[in-house]
Order: sequence, then C-alpha cells, then structure tokens
Amino acid sequence: MSMPDIVLRGGTIYDGTGRAAYRGDVAISGDRIAAVGTVRERGSTEVDVSGLAVAPGFINMLSHANGALMHDGRSQSDIRQGVTLEVFGEGWLMGPLNERMKREALEQQIDIRYDITWDTLAGFLRTLAGKGISTNVASFVSATNLRINVIDHDDRRATPEELDRMRVLMRAEMEAGALGLATALIYAPAIFADTAELLALASVAGEFGGMYISHMRSEGSRLLEAIDELLTIAREGGVRAEIYHFKQSGPANWPKIDEAIAKVEGARADGLGVTTDMYTYPASSTGLDSVIPVWALDGGHRAMIERLRSPEPRARIRQALVDLPRGRWESIRPVSFRVERLRPFIGRTIAEIASERGAAPEDTVMDLLVEDDTRITSVFFSMIEENVRRAVALPYMSFGSDAGSYAPEGTFLRSSTHPRAYGNFARLLGKYVREERVITLEEAVRRLTSLPAANLRISGRGALTEGRFADVVAFDPATIVDHATFERPHQYATGMVHVFVNGAQVLRDGEHTGALPGRVVTLQP
Repeated sequence: MSMPDIVLRGGTIYDGTGRAAYRGDVAISGDRIAAVGTVRERGSTEVDVSGLAVAPGFINMLSHANGALMHDGRSQSDIRQGVTLEVFGEGWLMGPLNERMKREALEQQIDIRYDITWDTLAGFLRTLAGKGISTNVASFVSATNLRINVIDHDDRRATPEELDRMRVLMRAEMEAGALGLATALIYAPAIFADTAELLALASVAGEFGGMYISHMRSEGSRLLEAIDELLTIAREGGVRAEIYHFKQSGPANWPKIDEAIAKVEGARADGLGVTTDMYTYPASSTGLDSVIPVWALDGGHRAMIERLRSPEPRARIRQALVDLPRGRWESIRPVSFRVERLRPFIGRTIAEIASERGAAPEDTVMDLLVEDDTRITSVFFSMIEENVRRAVALPYMSFGSDAGSYAPEGTFLRSSTHPRAYGNFARLLGKYVREERVITLEEAVRRLTSLPAANLRISGRGALTEGRFADVVAFDPATIVDHATFERPHQYATGMVHVFVNGAQVLRDGEHTGALPGRVVTLQP
C-alpha cells in the first residue's frame, strides 16, 4: 500500500458487523478505506484515536433534514452524533413536484426559505449535493407526493388511469436511484389511499429491489391491523418492508407491544424481509393538525382552514376533539409557529395556552391552526419508557431521528424542536448502551451501520472494510451523551470526536471543519 492520506491510529475498532471490538488502525486513501487492522505505513496525516471507539458512519434511517440542509449544509446536530448518511422518505418530500405543489410548498415555508428549481426527487438530491452538504443523502419516494401530484388532496380512490400515472412517476424515480416507496398513512392525503393503491406502488419498488417503508395507518387503537396491512403489502408486492418509528401510542395501546413484536417476528420466521426503526424517546412530534378528524382534511390544508372558520363544520370538528381521551391537552406542546405573536406559546402545553387565552382547549387548537395557517409542529407525550427499552433490544431495529439537523444559532432558534434532532444517536450510545446496558456497543454500532445499509441495499458503506467509502467516526464511549431536553432542545450532544465523510474530515476534535463532502447515495441491489 502506498502512503495513505490519513491513518486513525490506535483506536478500538467496532467494524459494524457486530463482532467483538479490537484495537487497531484505519487507513484512508482518497474517499476509500485503504486498510483496517495494523497499518504499518505512515499517513500524510496521523490522527491519534487511542481510547476512542472507531466505527463506520451512522445511518439516520428517518431524517427530515432536507429543508434544514437547504439552509445550512453542515448538518451540525447530526454530524456531531456521527451521522454520515441522511435518509429521507416520510411524508411530503421535495419531489416529484408539479407547479401547483411547488406553489403550495412555498406557501408553507416558515423560517427556512428557498427557491424550488427542480421537479423530481432525484433533481432535488442533485441540487442539495451540488449546493454543498456535510452528510451523504438518499431518499425513498413518498406516496404522498405521488398522490398529490396526480389526484391532489381529494378523499377518493385513484382511478386505474391515475394509478398508472403514479406508477410512471414511481418508476422514473426508482430508475434514478430511489430506495423504494415510503408512506405516512396517518396524514392526509396519504390516509385516503387504500391497500390496493399502496400495493400497486410498492410492487414497482420491488421490481428494482427497493423497500416499502411505512409510518403505518395506526400506531394506536388499530396498531395490530396496521401491521397486518404492511405485511400484506410486503408479501403480495414481493417487496421488503420496514416499520417507521416502531411504537405504541397511548396508554391503552402500550400492552400491545408483545403482539406487535410477535407479528413482526412471525413474518420474519416465515422468510418475509421485515425490519423496524425507531427514535429513542417516549414522545413523538408531528403537526397539531393531526388531531383534526380525517373527513375535515379532504381537499388539503386550505379546505381544512375554511372548515375551521365555518360554524357547522367547526362544530362537528369541535365535538370530535371533545371526544378525544382525557388528559390529551396536557400532553401536547407546540414547538413552532409562523405568526410572531404566537411564538411565546412555543413549548407550552395546549392546556396551558387554553387557560391563558381563556378558551376551551378544543377551541384553542382550532383557533391556533387558523391564526398560524400552518400545521404547527408539536410534541406529543404518548409512549412509555419501558416499551422504548424493549424496542431498542430488538436485533432487527435500526434508528432514525425523525427530525431535522440543526444548529443552535440564527434562524433555527426561531422555533423549538424535539430533542431527538440533537440527541437521538448519542442517547442510544450513552443511555441505552453505557448506562442501562440494554445492548452492547458492538450491537449498537451494527444497528447504526451495517444493518440499515443492508436493508437499504446500498453498497460500499456501513462497515469498516478495505475498499468501502471512508465514512468513519471516532467517539468516546465513556462520555458520549445527549444534552437536549424537551425544555431546551437546541443543545449539541458531546463525545463524538472525529467524523470523516467520503474521506474528508468534517468533525475534528468535536468541532465542525466546514467541509461539505456529502454525496447522493442510490439503491444498488
């Protein structure tokens, strides 16, 4: 071997396979790993990593950093946890878009604003990488985008001709390297798609060796039925499947974890390729409009706002909100508003906001949605820590932040966020590995690296072996920890020391170098 560019010297190697760690070196030449083990050659740059764990870069299986990266390509909160690949997919995405969708997307921008100069998902990824980003990026095709593109926001079945048009859009994105089909089935208009529509689209992903990945139709009262639907799509569509943010929402559903796990493991035992991913917190985050009944979402955001303003539909919506479980409003905290006068309510519960405004919580929710004219991103406290631990222990579980990647500065500070944006991966390594010993560090690294890489069918990443791309991290397993809280989420994790992406050092001694070497990663079955 000729002189390598970089040698990470004397670290403890966690190679991503799950096998026992060992002391060794990692050599990098260009954008590739040149050697792992004992490296006798001196590198042009020598990095002392003694006392540190050296591992492949982490894969964020559910990232919403697409908009944040358009504003700040450094991906600070994820890089500082070792994330080297952001995987997009859930909900509304950056393509495929038609002109109407572009106008809607521009109207919904809040603090982060940018022009939309592309039409396809592949075009967005190329734009993002061309702009300069620190992490690699990849994406599923969102069924939401396909449906809005062809059917708009209407609550109805696709006609055969419309379904054919959606399949054409899907196939074009798969040919350009998309990872598969993603769904978010508790949100309109995705919720309006029936199983047959999803199966028809997922089968296109299967033709290319892609995956079907889903925020299922229910994570609460119909959780088990939702798992059955996902398994049906996987089985009949000839496609591997993954459950986004595997969880059980609401106290009545917490005991369902046993049967949920049994369904997944039964399918796996039958040879079906089914996996799961999660974030490491007992609270979720989504739009406040998710509490609005489905019928009121027909036609999209503008139609919902008009119903909230009109006496008769508003009364029906109010009754649906009154019928929600008791204690609901004490467990929801808005974290983002567009209207300046509403921003003091960020981080307060709906119950507290309602009390301050002198209105019922149900009216407060409807009024806030009308006044802000956005979805109002909120945190929902609906899970239990015991189930989080159970899920972390599952051997087929990967991890995703389900959040953006931010920095505690500038525009990002105009809104709050969920602490998972700053702490999801560090929390796994600090709380669940070091402190609670739910899984070993070797196993945690496997689930952050080679497991998702294999599930996604991306080659050349996910393990420390010669010839792979040099996405490499070095961290202190004794100190890595998350600092973000629900009260103060804009706080970096600490303990990640060095991060390399495609052979370029992005984090040095815990500080960002400013390097932007990220690339588009595509399906390679």
